[in-house]
Amino acid sequence: MNSDVKQEILKRRTFAIISHPDAGKTTLTEKLLLFGGAIRAAGTVKGKKTGKFAKSDWMEIEKQRGISVTSSVLQFDYDGYRVNILDTPGHQDFSEDTYRTLMAVDSAVMVIDAAKGIESQTIKLFKVCRMRGIPIFTFINKLDRQGKEPLELIEEIEEVLEIQAYPMNWPIGMEKEFYGIYDRFHQRIEQFRADESDRFLPLDENGELAVDHPMKETSYYTQAMDDIRLLDEAGNPFSEEDILRGELTPVFFGSALTNFGVQTFLETYLQFAPAPQPRSTDEEQLIDPMEHEDFSGFIFKIQANMNPAHRDRIAFVRIVSGKFERGMNVTLARTGKTFKVTQSTQFLAETRETVDEAVAGDIIGLYDTGTYQIGDTVVGGKKIFQFEKLPQFTPELFVKVSPKNVMKSKQFHKGILQLVQEGAIQYYKTLHTEEIILGAVGQLQFEVFEHRMKNEYNVEVVMQPIGSKIARWIKNEEDVKESMSSSRSMLVKDRFGKLVFLFENDFALRWFSEKNEHIQLYSLL
Repeated sequence: MNSDVKQEILKRRTFAIISHPDAGKTTLTEKLLLFGGAIRAAGTVKGKKTGKFAKSDWMEIEKQRGISVTSSVLQFDYDGYRVNILDTPGHQDFSEDTYRTLMAVDSAVMVIDAAKGIESQTIKLFKVCRMRGIPIFTFINKLDRQGKEPLELIEEIEEVLEIQAYPMNWPIGMEKEFYGIYDRFHQRIEQFRADESDRFLPLDENGELAVDHPMKETSYYTQAMDDIRLLDEAGNPFSEEDILRGELTPVFFGSALTNFGVQTFLETYLQFAPAPQPRSTDEEQLIDPMEHEDFSGFIFKIQANMNPAHRDRIAFVRIVSGKFERGMNVTLARTGKTFKVTQSTQFLAETRETVDEAVAGDIIGLYDTGTYQIGDTVVGGKKIFQFEKLPQFTPELFVKVSPKNVMKSKQFHKGILQLVQEGAIQYYKTLHTEEIILGAVGQLQFEVFEHRMKNEYNVEVVMQPIGSKIARWIKNEEDVKESMSSSRSMLVKDRFGKLVFLFENDFALRWFSEKNEHIQLYSLL
């Protein structure tokens, strides 16, 4: 492999930011972009009154509600590294988008609210990272507000998430009496709300403040020093190998809103985060970016109407190996068709630029006219293979949907087709009446669908809830008879034409299985 390409690949750091809603994930992303020079002024997430919105929340509904409902891809350069951040939805109704995004990164940054500690959504997302062996870096946020004791937070991380933690720094005080952080890794104290020239204070050979300072006289400093000694004697040892195996999480304390501790976190993260990692094919072959010369990548996300004026669709590709060059020929593994890629972009939220070259670890966007599906593999060489499947979830909530104005049926069907291909909602049709049923993991997905149909396709929809159902696909479809369909076990087709039973409840599923033992049912994740 060309040594220049290898060097470029080694500079890549691609990570997702995960958290429970309101932990400060999008705010942290903003500040990281600020350090990368990608934006001049960070917008606050709930910026409705000021008109300033978080740069990573580009969708209209995100700006209105102050939440992230779709993964954003953000790229910047810092200190010789090319950083690709994937800012994910915190809301649990959009966890499927987040799960797929986690397949496209090499590490994750977990943001925890110092007052709330570990929350339910954090546990779910953390488990996915553990399952995949993704290295996890933890940022405990909002130290400038009242929160739990630092030792309690570390204990919670270790007990609830069952991972060892190594505090890279330690808070001195909290809320109004927050003085700063004791930086264990760099052996210095970083002061809160200090001028740049006074930001860092040196330590002596005993790890104490080397200069006279009013902080020394406070009980908060004494408490912090006692905690540090306890961590040094009884805490986990630092191990870069354990970090890369996902068995030890380095913990950083700070405040994203006031931009405190963020730069220290970023610089330390870049030092220890992994470069682009190998990915498995569906035949369990490893494609190693440092050995496989040909371009390859997989599509983990499709987004319609990133530019509403052009009604465009973008397929997000994680490059796994080799070098991408605009104008090159690639083969879509699923169909075997080869075509030239002429329109390719890189991202800063809604800002897009044409990208001529990219390497393993980068995320690029390919203009899509309906060619791609989530999970597709694209390859540049002669050897065609398919990367392992991305997770798809079994929906739990269902609605019947139709256009309010039948004269807008064409726009209605176009809008549904495009939004379904993004993967947040799933599409079903009744067998004879061909009524459209949508399935989702959470209610908010339907609200976003309704909002986007009206705003992006100018179609108002009527949604009739049919409640929660248990969806099961069928391995031996040839044995299914239409007479098996009833109000308690509705037989429908998914968007690929596969038969699916929608059972009213667990009892209906069990009753059906007992009466039809020969029918082999299965669920998605």
